[in-house]
Amino acid sequence: MRPADVLRLVMLAALWGGSFLFLRITAPVLGPLFLSEARLAIAAATLLAWAWVTGGRVQFAGRWRSYLVIGAINSAAPFALFAYAAMYLPASYSAVLNATSPVFGAVFAALWLNERLTLRRVTGALAGVAGVALLVGFGPVVADANVVLAALAAIGGACCYALAAVYTRRKAAGIEPFALAAGSQVGAALVLSPGFAAWPGAESFGAGIIASVLALSVVCTALAYLIYFRLIADVGAARALTVTLLIPVFGVLWGVVFLGEVLSSSMLAGGALVIVATWLVVGESSAQRPG
Repeated sequence: MRPADVLRLVMLAALWGGSFLFLRITAPVLGPLFLSEARLAIAAATLLAWAWVTGGRVQFAGRWRSYLVIGAINSAAPFALFAYAAMYLPASYSAVLNATSPVFGAVFAALWLNERLTLRRVTGALAGVAGVALLVGFGPVVADANVVLAALAAIGGACCYALAAVYTRRKAAGIEPFALAAGSQVGAALVLSPGFAAWPGAESFGAGIIASVLALSVVCTALAYLIYFRLIADVGAARALTVTLLIPVFGVLWGVVFLGEVLSSSMLAGGALVIVATWLVVGESSAQRPG
């Protein structure tokens, strides 16, 4: 990859890793449903505005069903699940659990795309399970009922991302990347629109919360999508997927630096296992599908 592509990759990982920081700040105040809908609505408006300025085409006619389905499983559901998880889990936990997505993706691809589940991928899946167990069971946070449910929600969000990737490859492969990004955000905002009913009250919106919501929506979602799909266009989807290896690094870093989260040896070991699991799965995909 060119230096500019590497820079975009690192920037994308920093932005997506930062999303867990902002979720941790805002979710306990605004609630997961309202926060997720606000994030989606602002991100969708930002991407549509960008399309209008640049002359980009989203083309809703004939594609709205795909936008709704992909938006539901790639944004609405995982955003809400990770927002719920952020109410009880440190940002660093959520970032590491998010990295299990390619592991689930390998399983779903074997089930629905007839991709071979190789020894390397099976090893990666087992390493991912071990990493999650180590993180949740022996990390610095006491694994009570709320923590376990939050961890399951985060894993469910990772599953949603994996399922969305498989669905997109089967049903929406011909849609342009930017149109898919913008259209799916609009679809997700529509799917989760009942979330506005969970209005937390005007007193919840201090300056810090408003700034965090805007950063989460505009920077960590809309801008991140633009960088991601630019990467796909420049280096291919397989190489762009290596961002998954870097997100936990930044997620943990931001949590420790800005939120004072504890970084224990068991957490480092669990996170390392998850990253190795992701590398085993994504690395094989990169070898099989040149970018």
